[in-house]
Amino acid sequence: MLLNLGSKPVLVASSVDAARNILKTHDLVWSTRPKSSIGDGLFYGSKGVASSNYSEYWRQVRSVIVLHLLSNKRVQSFRDIREEEVSNMINEIRKRSTCSSNSVIDMRDVLSCMTSNIISRVTIGRTYNEGETGIAVKGLIEELLALLGTFNIGEYIPWLKWLNKINGLDNREKKVAKDLDAFLDSVIEERLIRNNKEKYRTGEAKDFVDVLLEIQNGKETGFPLQRDSLKAILLDSFIGGVDSMYTTLEWIMIELLRNPGAMEKLQNEVRGLVQGEAEITEDDLGNMQYLKAVIKETLRLNPPFPIPIPRESMEDVKLLNYDIPAKTQVLINVWAIGRDPLLWDEPEEYQPDRFLNSDIDFRGLNFELIPFGAGRRGCPGIPFSIVIIELALARLVHKFNFTLPQGMKKEDLDMSECTGISISRKLPLLAVATPFKISNFFV
Repeated sequence: MLLNLGSKPVLVASSVDAARNILKTHDLVWSTRPKSSIGDGLFYGSKGVASSNYSEYWRQVRSVIVLHLLSNKRVQSFRDIREEEVSNMINEIRKRSTCSSNSVIDMRDVLSCMTSNIISRVTIGRTYNEGETGIAVKGLIEELLALLGTFNIGEYIPWLKWLNKINGLDNREKKVAKDLDAFLDSVIEERLIRNNKEKYRTGEAKDFVDVLLEIQNGKETGFPLQRDSLKAILLDSFIGGVDSMYTTLEWIMIELLRNPGAMEKLQNEVRGLVQGEAEITEDDLGNMQYLKAVIKETLRLNPPFPIPIPRESMEDVKLLNYDIPAKTQVLINVWAIGRDPLLWDEPEEYQPDRFLNSDIDFRGLNFELIPFGAGRRGCPGIPFSIVIIELALARLVHKFNFTLPQGMKKEDLDMSECTGISISRKLPLLAVATPFKISNFFV
């Protein structure tokens, strides 16, 4: 479907054939981004890997991320951080649940705290979840995400750009950009001072700041990394990780509470594979096939980015026998593809079993399921994010039985959504978590 949004031609691709043609057959043609004043203002002239135009600069930055920040070796080096923060989340839920038998847990709160702590420690080497600084940083990230999900009328109808001054969008953007820049500068300066005084111990995992500072002069990559680029990459890491991970985990818990049969089957798998009181580790995850199916089914119905960041054609191109001019924006309707009855039996039903004997995966090769995009502009952080989601989910259902608050039925769950850069439920999920005695499972 081709639309004209103001002065911009916009193509909406809602079929798997169109998605395959755009993201595979003509991936290079569609690999750039439309110009965005918000991207320029918040990401240092669109210097982040998500917002940058397709260019030699973008290729070099993506190479830095893939080879130096998110390589298999680097991701594995953060294992202790992941397991520690997931354990902290489990302990926090247990603490809250023991206040009374009907204590209600705000699942969004504990999930977002866990994911933000992991991302903070991996990215900048510390957490910012307490005190005035923590509150301020959390507020800045939330405002940044809100701005990225805001429709900017000036992008499509340039002569109405003045409205952004009236509605406060320009001032919000400038304030967030200024405050985030000051915060990131303080992180970098603090690290430079520390690194002048002490060196990393052998075997200690380096966070993203240290890795980026090491390659800043270009000695390792042949590509000098300016400070603005370094800060844009750090912002990308925060946004691409925190929001999508906790949103996905919350949707999983919502779907499991609405489908108790799937919850029971998942708990039986996890508890059956891990004997006694043993703690689940990442080594156990490879054997949890139903857990992986649950994650895939949730991503099919509730992709974190139902319509990913727009792409733009760099030249005229033929798409499924239609001539598409250069400078046309394309929106991939991932949500519609995931519910297409031509692709899925009973597409509106939550059925994780559909993936048990299926080779379909979400890593960008199967265009029926592309919650993280595909092709050159696909998300490079999938391996990093998925292991956190799997570990957190496995430990949650291993340690607790979850129910809705007293007197609430699954039909009472308000499934209204709030929009932004990702889609979450309008209201946070509230649940009762009852600690599970593992020994009872084997009686």
